[in-house]
Amino acid sequence: MIAPQGRGIAGPETSTDTFRILHVSTGNVCRSPITERLTRHALSERLGDPDAGGLVVESAGTWGHEGAPMEAHAATVLTDFGADPHGFTGRELLDEHVIRADLVLTATRDHRAQVISMGHSAGLRTFTLKEFTRLVRAIDPTTLPAPDGAGGVVERARALVQAAAALRGWLLAPDAEADEVHDPYGAPITFFRSIGDEIQLALDPVVTALTGVPAA
Repeated sequence: MIAPQGRGIAGPETSTDTFRILHVSTGNVCRSPITERLTRHALSERLGDPDAGGLVVESAGTWGHEGAPMEAHAATVLTDFGADPHGFTGRELLDEHVIRADLVLTATRDHRAQVISMGHSAGLRTFTLKEFTRLVRAIDPTTLPAPDGAGGVVERARALVQAAAALRGWLLAPDAEADEVHDPYGAPITFFRSIGDEIQLALDPVVTALTGVPAA
């Protein structure tokens, strides 16, 4: 299922029937909320039923504004894409979020380093968003489990993360900026929209790889 609107943590237990994607930025009021809600929106479009597939999408911030609403410009960007900004509240990144995540996608390399430094064997499942996109583009989708197979989308997602981790040392970023999504906090709506476009472009091949369904 795709996590309910809001904080998205259902309970302390983990399940082999679900695959948790955690988006991480700094304050959890701009970049990671946009990425979380665009991911949910894309999954709903690809899978049809918002509760299908077993994918749970969440977000948090390394300096999270606990309980804060999403920035107004971020909500506008989501509305522009047809995604739902309602019901969101920010939260600070905790150990439990990293422990439960099957895939952590961060806005920047600094965020990635902070997540990995928390431990919990996070290194092999933590990437910047753009880094993961670059790696996913290099993976032959026919080598992944079929999304309609016995393990469904969850098995495919786990295999995708393993394949991306194996490629990381071989497919490096062309430059330091290539893996960064810059912070639009305090910027005008035009910059928020450019960041929204960046995130959307990075997410599209990821969601296609996860679900086996290309964008309409």
